[in-house]
Formats: sequence, C-alpha cells, structure tokens
Amino acid sequence: MKLRRKIMLANILLVFIPVIAMGTISYFNFSNTITTKTSHFYRMSLLETDRKLSYALNEINSISNSAITQSVIQQTLKMQNDITNYDVKQKINILLINHPMVHSFRLYSRNRLVYSYNSAESLVDLRAQPWYNAMEKADGVPIWSGPGENGSAAEDQPILIHSRVIKDYYSLEDIGSIVLEIKANLLDQVFWETATMEQGNILLINKSGTIVYDKSGENIGDRVSFPFLNDKYESANNSFIDKYNGVKSSITYLESQQANWYLVAITPTAVLQAESIPIRNTAILLAAFSLISALLFDKFFVRRLIRRINSTVSGMRRVEQRQFKQIPTEHTSRIDEADMLVLGFNRMSAQMEELLHQIEVEQTMKKEAELQALVSQINPHFIYNSLESINSMAVLQGNKDISKMVISLGRLLRISISENKELITLQTEFEHVLHYMNIQKFRFEDKFEYTFDLPEHLKSYVTQKLIVQPIVENALYYAIEPMENKGYIHVKASEGKQEIWIDIIDNGPGFSEDVLQNLWTNVNYKSSKYKDSSVGLRNVHERIRIRFGAPYGMMICSSAGHGSVIRIRVPKILPTQHNMVIHK
Repeated sequence: MKLRRKIMLANILLVFIPVIAMGTISYFNFSNTITTKTSHFYRMSLLETDRKLSYALNEINSISNSAITQSVIQQTLKMQNDITNYDVKQKINILLINHPMVHSFRLYSRNRLVYSYNSAESLVDLRAQPWYNAMEKADGVPIWSGPGENGSAAEDQPILIHSRVIKDYYSLEDIGSIVLEIKANLLDQVFWETATMEQGNILLINKSGTIVYDKSGENIGDRVSFPFLNDKYESANNSFIDKYNGVKSSITYLESQQANWYLVAITPTAVLQAESIPIRNTAILLAAFSLISALLFDKFFVRRLIRRINSTVSGMRRVEQRQFKQIPTEHTSRIDEADMLVLGFNRMSAQMEELLHQIEVEQTMKKEAELQALVSQINPHFIYNSLESINSMAVLQGNKDISKMVISLGRLLRISISENKELITLQTEFEHVLHYMNIQKFRFEDKFEYTFDLPEHLKSYVTQKLIVQPIVENALYYAIEPMENKGYIHVKASEGKQEIWIDIIDNGPGFSEDVLQNLWTNVNYKSSKYKDSSVGLRNVHERIRIRFGAPYGMMICSSAGHGSVIRIRVPKILPTQHNMVIHK
C-alpha cells in the first residue's frame, strides 16, 4: 500500500472512527468521567471544609487550653465549698465566654457541679451523657459532640459540646471537668461556603453512622450505613455510588482531622448524567468535522509531503550510485518540515561528496607516509648493539662518564623507539626524562640542577608517551642555556579528582606577554628560538588533545624575568583501563 493511502487510512482509524465511537458510547461512559471529576471536586471542597472546621474547633480548644491552666480555675476546682465570690466568677467568665460562639459552660469537680454559666446540669446528668465515657477515656484531650450526637438537634436547640477532663497543673491528677456548649452557628459558618453541585449536600457523620450535621438541615441525627464506616473498606479515590434517602447518588468521603468524624459529599447521579447529553451531541459534530478535516488534510498537506519524500528517496538512490545531484527546491518564503527534509538532504549530499574526496586524499597521503616510514625505518637492535659496543669500550678504557652516558642514551632510545604502546606509565615517562637529563648533565655540567617529584601512588597510572621530555628539552635549551646564573628545573606530578597534573617549573627568563598571547599562532618571531619553542609546545598540546579530548592539554604560566610553569593535564587512567580510552 502506498504511503498516501496509509496516511489516509491512519487518519480514518485514529481520528474519524474514534470520534464516531466516542459519540456512540459517550452517553453511557461520560457519566463516569463526570462522576470522577465530581469526586475530585468534592475531595478538594471537603479538604477545605475540614481545614475550616479544624480551625474553628481549634479556636475553642485554645480557649479551653488557656482557661484550665489558670490558677483561678485550678484553685476553684480544688476548693470544697461553693463559689460565692463574685470576683472569682467574673474571672472565670472572662476566661470562657470571650468567644462569640460560646453559649454556656459548666465546671465540675470530681464530685459536684462547681460553677455554671447559662446552664445548670448536675454531675449526675453529666455522667448520663452519651459522650461522657469518651471524655473520661480521652484523659484531658478535648472531646467534641455534634448536634446529631448529643440530642440537641431533636430538641430544636442544636449545639456543639466541647468537653474535657481537667488535670492538676503540677501533679497531673484529675481534679474535675469542663463542658462548653457552642452555638451551632459555628458549623453553619463553616459549611455555608462549602461548594456543592446542584441538589448536592454535605454531611458530617461519626463512625457509628449518626449524622452529626447536615448542610441542608433536614437529616441531623439520622442514621446511615455507608460502607466506608467499616474499617476493612478500601477505596482508591474515596468515592463510590450508593443510595442515599432512596436516591442513587455519587458519594465522596473524607476522614476529618477531628477524631471519629467523616465529611461526606452527596450528589444524585441523575444530575451528573444530564451533563453527558450535550457532550454526545458535540461528539457527533466533531465526527463530521474530523471527516472533512481528514479530506482537506490529505489534499493540501499529505500530497505535497509525499511528493517531497519521493524526491528524497530518489536522491538517496542516486547517492548509493555516488551521484550527488541536488534535489530541486521550491522558491517560497514559508519553509516547513518537508522543505527542511529536502534542504537537509542536499546539505548532507554535498557534505558526503566533500568527505569522500577528503578521505581519498587522506588515504593517498597515509599510504605515502607509510611508504616513507618503511624506507627510513631503522632497526632498533642495530642501535642497541652499537651502543653496547661503545659502552664496553668505555668500560675497558675506564671512562665511567661515557659509560653512564651511553647507558642513559640506550634506555632513552628504548623507550622512544622500541615501545609499541601508545600509553606508558608515569614511572616510565619520568624515567625517560631522567635519562635525558642525565645525558644533558654531561653536556652542561654544573650549569643547572633538576629534581623530580612523583608520588608512589601515581606511578602506576598511564599517560600519553613522550609528553614531558619535549617540555623539559624546551626549558633546557630556551630557558636555562641562555642564563648566566645557575638554572633549575623541577618536574612534579599531582592529582585532582579525575585528572593528573604534571608541572615543569624552571627559573629561566620566562615568556613576555606578547609571546604568550601568540604562542599557539603561526606568528613569525624575529628570534628563531621562540618559533622553535612554540612548535615543540604545540606538538605536545595537540597530541594530548587528539588522544584524550578537549578538556585535556597544556597550560603555560609565565612572565618575563620570573621563570615559567608549564602544566600538563591528563586523565587518570589505570593500566587495566587504557584499552577503553577513546581517541577524540
């Protein structure tokens, strides 16, 4: 099947048919989506309501917390006689009725009603309350009882009851209890702004299924049997479908921060399903629109795209035959991806043609270089045997200096021309420099001194071959030799987190600022020594860059008359890792 037909079929399968299917089943399935979104909406709404409820109750808790620790209440509960002191009553009133929602309060000692405001229940009546045992078990923690729990809703005087045991401030022994009656307006204020959908309702229920509060005010005190009241019930999104008052409804619940209470949002499913009808009609219109769009898409875009792709495929076939002919492009100010494909192919074709030409030239040059290397190759064994003969003659004639010099030269050449490895250990590299310095010491005698510093744990790391000796040679010939005073060269190695630094330090005349700025360029210096020095430094720097990449190489710190420090940066590589080094 041709590509254009495939794209057309894909449009039908991926756009038109799904839209038709959506229009067919949307009426049945969209209600589930609405239910899920409603559940999420109510969950956010219930979270906000619970936050407001906790804030409102905590205000009363704060009043209670502050009051029961005051000495006037502590001492009053410990007294055995009745309160007759007007000042004491006023102090207690000030502590407990300074909130507009506090309707009344009662203070009890362990055996009697001590003082009350706007209420007069005896201790016997207190112990008969359904929340009394919970208050005793809470051991001082505030206990709340809503209108549907404490029976006040049935008497048409709904109130919230806040109760708690009072403990002695010092001994923590129970010395009495306090009961605050809070106006039900507090719950009205909390739930009034709670967002609900049409015909929706918000309930506050306890674990036994009693409706503590109902936003509509119609079912306070009724009993419900929702499945989440069972401890073993689990729900992924805290919502389910069930009947409430005989009406099938979507129910979302949230466990309140207040112990033993749940917030429940209820919306009849009929209200939710009514919203799916416009969606179904919209889906039908979208199906018709998608069919028209698919036809227009094929006419104005797919046909042009296929033409571009076919041109590119033809061009690729020509490239396989090494015919790098450019694909004609349309002259237009608007360039899209199809045009970019053709332009990109044309650029790639031109680059491939250029690269092939470069490779052919490089291969020719490489073969010529290999031929020259074979012609000029020297047998290392011939050199070693010749040096061994010279060494023997020097020993027979008692000339130890010549013998030492020949031995150093032999070891120097062995590392330079006999090592087949591209990477050698730092210890071998430093030994190579040492032999070179030994030879130069015979020539310059006491004109310079040198030291080496290679920590033991760095000796086994490997690095590029022959990178230190050219720098040392450069320092010796272009820094130390022209000096009238005694020269000094110090070679040391140190480590970083992922690299090794090799510093070559000399006390020579250093580089001027002009020389440093143009050291890597091809500037023709009047003095040939700076030109030769630059070539040697560039050679080492470029070899390291080719081997290890851009982060590594060489850095020069110098100023005229103050010597130079040339730092070589190479990566940390152990002998077992050197085969994994990537040549960049």
